[in-house]
Amino acid sequence: MKFVLAPDKYKGSLTGPEFCNAVENGIKKVFPDAEIVKKPLADGGDGTIEVVKEYLHASSIVVNVKDPLFRDITTQYLLSNDHKTAFIEMSEASGYKLLDKAEMNCMHTTSLGTGQMIVDAMEKGAQNIVLGIGGSATNDGGMGMAAALGYVFLDADENELEPIGKHLADVEKIGMENVHPKLKEIKIQVACDVNNPFYGEQGAAKVYARQKGASEQEIDFLDNGLEHFSKVLQTTFGVDVQQIPGAGAAGGVGGGAVVFLGAELISGVDMIMQLAHFEEVLEGADWVITGEGQLDGQTSAGKTINGIIKAAQRKKIPVAAFCGSIDITIEEMQHIGLDYGVSILNQIGTLEDAKAKSYHNLELASYNFANLLKVTRTCIEK
Repeated sequence: MKFVLAPDKYKGSLTGPEFCNAVENGIKKVFPDAEIVKKPLADGGDGTIEVVKEYLHASSIVVNVKDPLFRDITTQYLLSNDHKTAFIEMSEASGYKLLDKAEMNCMHTTSLGTGQMIVDAMEKGAQNIVLGIGGSATNDGGMGMAAALGYVFLDADENELEPIGKHLADVEKIGMENVHPKLKEIKIQVACDVNNPFYGEQGAAKVYARQKGASEQEIDFLDNGLEHFSKVLQTTFGVDVQQIPGAGAAGGVGGGAVVFLGAELISGVDMIMQLAHFEEVLEGADWVITGEGQLDGQTSAGKTINGIIKAAQRKKIPVAAFCGSIDITIEEMQHIGLDYGVSILNQIGTLEDAKAKSYHNLELASYNFANLLKVTRTCIEK
């Protein structure tokens, strides 16, 4: 039998490769001659950089940039060995993981460091840039990122504004005299796994600003700021970002990237699957086994498992998901097209206990699944 193992990570517990090793161990106890193909995936969010590194045949480039609060930090991005393609993960420079809980407030954070990484990649010769925008701490509409590339944001009195969420409502003019000349020469794709609009009830601020430290009053202020900013963008660039699905991703960086960088928004998981040549490895597979920390209602909204299911369905290959926990109904599981789904938890305990036992529990779940396949096949043969 051929099994393709294509998990996302178990956040805080197992990496994609660790997941693959545990599942392989379980399956091999039942099918010692099984063909196992390991293809860890991701959806463009936090942690994608580790998955991409292998598929892109890339090296880590160390760079000094500004963090979300304008402090100097040393971070990294990936550059292919031929220097033609860069993969930049926004969270490495502008992510909430860089801030203490008390520092979180997207009224005052910036995506400047993300733009600085883009500049560094361009100056090192990158012709293609893939930008993952998950895990951001910002709600600046991409102002910070754009400022690093030479855009200038001015108020009604033509004073230059600091590129933070608080100043979205103050922007009246955008200066473009000093935009980096290489920006017109490169192709930029943004790995985006959400469809939120720029502003409004489902927009960047209303949906995500709370978890980035904004109060209810500040959320309304930021939402109004994004709406105002979108009008300035339309006047300046002739683009209505509100009509772009995913423009609200990463506090408006999705829309900002389209306008300021000329970027294309693409599905994060589709992008990773292309790098992994996933369609090719599916040929002849009997099962695809995937998994993530929690299978829930967001799974059908562009997440890794949903992308895997769609790819497998095109080749009529069943998909099994081994997850830390499952919080969907039978109807929802049927809707996304999952053939087998199970939580690997097998005893009551704390979250930390569950994380510590993830590898063992996953190996056991894989063994039980493989044993079920063996029994089923034996019954059919009889």
